[in-house]
Amino acid sequence: MAFWTYILRCSDGLYYTGHTDNPDRRIAQHQTRGYCDFTSRRLPVTLVWSEYFSTRLEALEAERIIGRWSRGKKEALIRGDWSMVSHLARPPKERFSTSLETNGNGERGALKTPSTSNQVKMRASASLEFGVGNESAPKNPFVSSEVEKRAAKGSV
Repeated sequence: MAFWTYILRCSDGLYYTGHTDNPDRRIAQHQTRGYCDFTSRRLPVTLVWSEYFSTRLEALEAERIIGRWSRGKKEALIRGDWSMVSHLARPPKERFSTSLETNGNGERGALKTPSTSNQVKMRASASLEFGVGNESAPKNPFVSSEVEKRAAKGSV
């Protein structure tokens, strides 16, 4: 059976994240008042992103992860901009600023680039997290290690 995690954009611009085994039915339920209080007060809603998962557990885990993300990170996911998702996954102090006015620490002045070792760590972290340059990495960046362990044991 197939499962999906999805993001809806509500009429007020807020995002709702959920999971389902029938996307068409679930979107129709969200469009009618009474299914979900959050979306009922923000109709109409529009499906802006969805991803297929082979188990409900994986779809639920993805929903929980994405639901906690910032608006900017969700919008990067919706655009399919994985480099921005990776960038926004880092703590603000570890992000390289693209602004010419600050150095990334809120201080005015010349840009300071992260040290080479920090750049290597950030690239390595992004590679591990999203499987970039690592063919043995899981294809799905939302599957947690706990889910992977259970799948390896055959108990998922």
